[in-house]
Amino acid sequence: MDIIQAISLAVLQGLTEFLPISSSAHLILLPVLVGWKDQGLAFDVAVHVGTLTAVVAFYRKDLVQIIAAWSRSVAGKGVTDDSKLAWYVVLGTIPVGLVGITLPDVVETVLRSPLVIAGATIVFALLLWFAEKQAKEERTTITLLDAIVIGLFQAVALIPGTSRSGITITAGLMTGLRREHAARFSFLLSIPVIALAGMVKGLELYKTAEPASWYLILTGAVLSAVVAYLSIGWFLKLLDKVGMMPFVYYRLVLGIFLIAVFFRQF
Repeated sequence: MDIIQAISLAVLQGLTEFLPISSSAHLILLPVLVGWKDQGLAFDVAVHVGTLTAVVAFYRKDLVQIIAAWSRSVAGKGVTDDSKLAWYVVLGTIPVGLVGITLPDVVETVLRSPLVIAGATIVFALLLWFAEKQAKEERTTITLLDAIVIGLFQAVALIPGTSRSGITITAGLMTGLRREHAARFSFLLSIPVIALAGMVKGLELYKTAEPASWYLILTGAVLSAVVAYLSIGWFLKLLDKVGMMPFVYYRLVLGIFLIAVFFRQF
């Protein structure tokens, strides 16, 4: 991997991780189009660390309040909306963790078919379109039922092409949450998920003792963090102005393009 590939993949990862357009589809498509070899496990770990750093930095004030409230609730000093939110994030993470643990081979092999990714990109674009059109946006507070529903939907995001942020925001809209609150909960949910994914990849890296270019790894981590941080803010502002439909259209075009590209290889 050279510096151009490192910069390109880091920027792409940072930009697409939190947008509802599937980072996996983009990261698989770009190397195919330009003929790049696999970037390696060490670089994957680096960009995961970068995006995790970005979302933690963006919601740092919220996280301090949420963790403090959760600590007080554990100590028996009262339950607040923030302490409930902390428990809801934990609850919403359980389904994806269970699926990832019980079906790791299926996720890493069968579901990584290019045509599966293309199909998921299109199918979940249509589901996002449905959620956007029927969204009532009546509520701003996350409930226990919201956490369960969104958590179950998040488990589906293990299918590459789905988009973790896309499917969780879709679920939030379907439960009646306002767009910005569905997105906020989606991004908070991403913290334990990205952390767990990074830990799994880090353990794999430790076992394989893969040689690494630390300059490229640091470049990937920093760039993915900066771009991801900016993309979160940009996305939240865009939601108020145009909603989710531009992302639906983009996903449909991307899915069709993926089918066209990968069908030529068969």
